Amino acid sequence: MWLLRIHAAIAALIVMAAASVAEFTLVADLGLPHGIVITPAALLSLYATFVSPGRQYRAWGYAMDAQELHLRHGVWTQVETTVPIDRIQHIDVSQGPLERPLRICRLIVHTAGTQHSRVVLPGLSRATAERMRDEIRARIRQEQE
Repeated sequence: MWLLRIHAAIAALIVMAAASVAEFTLVADLGLPHGIVITPAALLSLYATFVSPGRQYRAWGYAMDAQELHLRHGVWTQVETTVPIDRIQHIDVSQGPLERPLRICRLIVHTAGTQHSRVVLPGLSRATAERMRDEIRARIRQEQE
């Protein structure tokens, strides 16, 4: 959840900078009241930084059985994805610069096909991601034999 919050805070800083410029321009040029742009931008930024990440985090879920990997995500639009294990081509464990200090990573599953051929499970511990990668590899090898 912290990574979602950090990403939202970075976006909020950009929004607040743009809102500050717009506020300065509108107040100086058109004589509009102070706070006409910055107040809604600040409220939106607070929501995006402190409320939305928790909702997004709780909306994520995954399960793996012998045949398929199931993913669920989305607050406003709920998306459920099923990836057959036998369609998986390769698996990556990825960790970006913001994920390293938080000790989380992403499991990236590449499947056969063109549409939605890359499925990402974010926010996993390295041990969990590597365990899932190894389990999927073992199942793929069993099916090939």
